[in-house]
Amino acid sequence: MKFNKARWGFVMTLTLVVMMSSVPASYASGIYEESRNGLAPSELKTSTGAEQRLAIIIDDFGNDMKGTEEILSLPVKLTVAVMPFLRTSEKDARMAHEKGHDVIIHMPMEPKQGNPEWLGPGAILSNMSDAEIREKVEAAIKNVPYAVGINNHMGSKITGDKRIMSVILDVCKEHGLFFVDSKTNYHSIVGEICDEKGLPRLQNDIFLDDVHSVSHVTGQLRKIQERLQKQNLCVTIGHVGVGGHKTAEALKRTIPEMKQRGIHFVGMLEVAQAKENPGNPGLGVTLP
Repeated sequence: MKFNKARWGFVMTLTLVVMMSSVPASYASGIYEESRNGLAPSELKTSTGAEQRLAIIIDDFGNDMKGTEEILSLPVKLTVAVMPFLRTSEKDARMAHEKGHDVIIHMPMEPKQGNPEWLGPGAILSNMSDAEIREKVEAAIKNVPYAVGINNHMGSKITGDKRIMSVILDVCKEHGLFFVDSKTNYHSIVGEICDEKGLPRLQNDIFLDDVHSVSHVTGQLRKIQERLQKQNLCVTIGHVGVGGHKTAEALKRTIPEMKQRGIHFVGMLEVAQAKENPGNPGLGVTLP
């Protein structure tokens, strides 16, 4: 399958619409009750007291999408989710690494709704065997350099399938990678399988740009600041693509204020390390 930038931008818009239609409105707005199994605030306290930490994941890198350069140039630590097997997958991963960002694989996975062609190459489908699933994940790991973890692109069907997620998480564990549940499925079982396999339970708390406007993303960042008053850690997902410039602009405008308020921007690797080692939350982030 060949991809061009214009078509892929349209696909990403449709993808986000489908993603958000498969979860409750509370997820789309970013307002919902904290999961009882989420990362406890005490797990990210330092010797000087609780810090407010924000992990920003930006999805859909890998096809020279709108906002790529602007996002990568933001003056904070980010987690860059790169789709595998696209024309700039390797380039975007290397650029992100060189700028000090965490790199993860944005793994295409079958949704409950939507055209499979929207997924892009290398997608994991529900009719695949365990061996085929393993082959897809391992190929993606080889294709995206410097990856320290994986999150799901779409995937509302796969993240509710215990057999498939067990294979994916086994591969993650074998390669020393963490998995972040993007939370496109309210009934996702990723967290409980991570618990069974001894992997850190990591998940998205709020989507930044389910609506493509600077004002909306700015509003979501306000909600994040409110959440951080209570829970000390928030994981958020935004995107490059059709609204990439707007997401970048809202972040650029709001980051100085958030820094001034004492919010510390972290990569997902540090969050995963803190989850695995709650007694040592100040672990440094060392990329391969």
